[in-house]
Amino acid sequence: MRPLVMMIVVAALAGCGVETATTAATGAAIKKQEVEEGKKTMGQVQQKIDQAMEQAQQRAQQAGDADK
Repeated sequence: MRPLVMMIVVAALAGCGVETATTAATGAAIKKQEVEEGKKTMGQVQQKIDQAMEQAQQRAQQAGDADK
């Protein structure tokens, strides 16, 4: 009887380990997706900043040309 109880306990603990590993893997996949989305957003924001800077330079140049 004792070996049967031990086998059940071992099986239950092994099942908990699998669930924990699955949960950790799922969490890691979610974090990876969040990081990728963050990088994409950061790239889009950088493009908008670059465009705004270019427009500001063009306006400054046009203003300088108008003064001449």
